[in-house]
Amino acid sequence: MDAHQHDSRYSWIRLGLSLGLSVVGSAGMWATIVVLPMMASDLGLERADATLPYLLTMAGFALGNLLLGRAVDRFGIVPVLALAGLSTAAGFGSAAVLPGLGGITAVHFLVGLGAGAYFGPLIADVSQWFMARRGIAVAITASGNYLSGALWPPVLIWASGETDWRAAYVVVALVSAAVLVPGAFLLRRQIDAVSTARADASAAERRATTGLSPRALQAMLAVAGFGCCMAMAMPQVHIVALCIDRGFSATAGGQMLSLMLTGGVVSRLVWGWAADRIGGLMVLLIGSVLQTAALCLFLIEGGLASLYLVSLAFGLAQGGIVPSYAIIVREFLPPREAGRRVGLVMFATIVGMAVGGWSSGWLYDQSGSYALALWHGIGWNLVNAAIVLTILYRQGRPATGLA
Repeated sequence: MDAHQHDSRYSWIRLGLSLGLSVVGSAGMWATIVVLPMMASDLGLERADATLPYLLTMAGFALGNLLLGRAVDRFGIVPVLALAGLSTAAGFGSAAVLPGLGGITAVHFLVGLGAGAYFGPLIADVSQWFMARRGIAVAITASGNYLSGALWPPVLIWASGETDWRAAYVVVALVSAAVLVPGAFLLRRQIDAVSTARADASAAERRATTGLSPRALQAMLAVAGFGCCMAMAMPQVHIVALCIDRGFSATAGGQMLSLMLTGGVVSRLVWGWAADRIGGLMVLLIGSVLQTAALCLFLIEGGLASLYLVSLAFGLAQGGIVPSYAIIVREFLPPREAGRRVGLVMFATIVGMAVGGWSSGWLYDQSGSYALALWHGIGWNLVNAAIVLTILYRQGRPATGLA
């Protein structure tokens, strides 16, 4: 038997299983968006009211990353994922049969809570099994969220017959119960003590170069995550509205969002590969700088083709940013605390996305254009870059490789 289990054949098998669970378990992030017009029509709702289930889903998703990340450290990944699968199935199943908006909205918290387990907590678990290839492993796992967004919408449209959102929810509930709960038990094996000790020593040595305590470094990463996602939210949440404001169609805006997400998947894989060579901090810095540049390009009011190109550029710039936080946590902080520390940073990024989406809309209402919202995002991105530069400066060198 190898002296340690990092980057082993089983590590890659476990990564594949985790990616599959992530694609299925992240359905809650996209289902409410797809069925929103059907739900509004069925219940006789205004569009604003019909977005309330999505709001509760995001609240559950944020808390799922935070609370279930802590649970992974204490109880292991299997009971957490099994519970998340049950939560997802119960949320979708309940929403499918409840008659009123209040109950439907409330149970979407369970949907979001379940989905939260398949992002930060699952990423933290996968990262335990890799060192030399940790960056690409984290990136692949994080891509499950975006791949879910590509695969589930057509399934939901088919299952609903384009009108019956309740039937679509029943399908998701059944698939979740059938796949996620038993699938959790495929990850029963635990990383051995030798591998954990090796990762712990590497993280302690790397952290010592910064002169920062685990708590201080964690706080800096959380603020950086909030800042970059405040900036990231403006194009992702408002691209369709921005498109319409500039005289283009909503269809074009939807295509631009799809292009962003596609670019995000590519970006996550490329930057994950790069992180194994130049370190997570340097990847985060480069991604932050490129995201700032892409936000500046949105300020230029060009033609439709140029807006498509800028949207793609933005997706390619931002996709690797959020996974890099998980890589940095695992490079610098104790592996036994990975679940709660990755979960906390992911919680900060989700809150940043939520507040960034709202604040961009508020700034638009105050100014009548998205220019101020874009400058607001650029400012927060500079905060993010300043924090990363501070950590790199304290290290005394631009980047470090993995042990």
